[in-house]
Amino acid sequence: MASQSNQDYPVLYDACHHYPAIDHHAHPLLNIKSRQVLPIEGVVSEADGKALVDDSINTLAFLRAKPQFEKLYNLPGASWEALKAHRETLDYIDLCRRCFDPAHLQCILFDDGLGLPSDAESYSWHDQFTQSPSKRIVRIEVVAEGILCNILKPLLEHDALEVVPVLEAFNLQFEKVISESAEDDNVVCFKSIICYRTGLDVAAWGTPVGIKFDLLDIFKMLKDRGTIRLSHKAFNDHVVRLALAIAGKYDKPIQFHTGLGDNDLSLGLASPSRLQPIIKAYPKTKFVLLHSSYPFTREAGYLTAVYSNVFLDFGEVFPFVSGQGQRAIIQQVLELTPTNKIMWSTDGHWWPESFYLSTLQARDALYQVISGVVRSGELTEHQAVEIVQNALFHNANKLYKLKLAPYIQN
Repeated sequence: MASQSNQDYPVLYDACHHYPAIDHHAHPLLNIKSRQVLPIEGVVSEADGKALVDDSINTLAFLRAKPQFEKLYNLPGASWEALKAHRETLDYIDLCRRCFDPAHLQCILFDDGLGLPSDAESYSWHDQFTQSPSKRIVRIEVVAEGILCNILKPLLEHDALEVVPVLEAFNLQFEKVISESAEDDNVVCFKSIICYRTGLDVAAWGTPVGIKFDLLDIFKMLKDRGTIRLSHKAFNDHVVRLALAIAGKYDKPIQFHTGLGDNDLSLGLASPSRLQPIIKAYPKTKFVLLHSSYPFTREAGYLTAVYSNVFLDFGEVFPFVSGQGQRAIIQQVLELTPTNKIMWSTDGHWWPESFYLSTLQARDALYQVISGVVRSGELTEHQAVEIVQNALFHNANKLYKLKLAPYIQN
């Protein structure tokens, strides 16, 4: 799709590029001391190792992003190696401001359970770059792993595990922590990464036998490795069901990683369509499908259209997907998804540039797609502006009960 001029629909252009946004799903930045611990190529790819450093720089997504890096660093025409070297000379806070100021992010919701806690800033540290205070997203698998470690570690010296009392203790503690989080004004929702662990085909009902066998295996894992990583289907499903019930009780949404991710997930189990039974089983709980569910965007749109408790995020594909691909994804989102149920996010993490590129590209793609719909005569410019403002701000503001008024800069 050819780029549209801001002269075509100036009010719509202004809404797409300057209306304040609520970034409803992101992760904290690396702190100043740890700013070099991860390769900057991770801004444009979920790959790792050689696939990240050697291959990602040969994608259309990277080739589109490189001139945007050049503009950000004020080094037109510089090589990628020169850009990376120059980046390390920049004052970190100044670099953050360069990235956040043009993004017009009024409020950011942070999942601070991604990892590297000692290398990352706190969620509230980011308030210096936004007009409204940041809020938290609680990752339920991290909570569950911490509780299990605390329960099981004192029992490691025993040869056998009494499963029933351990499971009862876990259930009580997990429900207590999740309920307390739901009552915390700084926590606006929950998140599950079960997509990475055992897939999205979460069983609506579980058998005690399967959960207990998984608990024995988790105990063995702790003995052998000294740590716990929940990747046991019956138990993971059990954790999600507990969280869904509490989220529904307190009317707190729960986000699910769907689709696009690194090679730790099984793509065949990442389609949001696999969530359909659990969505039906918990009609009072609001499900948010993250990351455009790419490449399963149309399946996600179908779920939002037929279930009142399902919402769709169109994030992470900026800047991981080519420009043409991004526009196609937004078009697929709009094919079926009710426009009061779409929300945008950066999925920004570790590097301030991830917020910059995601916002820049998303706003541009949104204008190109929506202005094309107006040009076709299917929407008025006024209707298009309302859709954009809702997608960037008002839908998330309502869903997460943020009670914010959009901060409009003069």
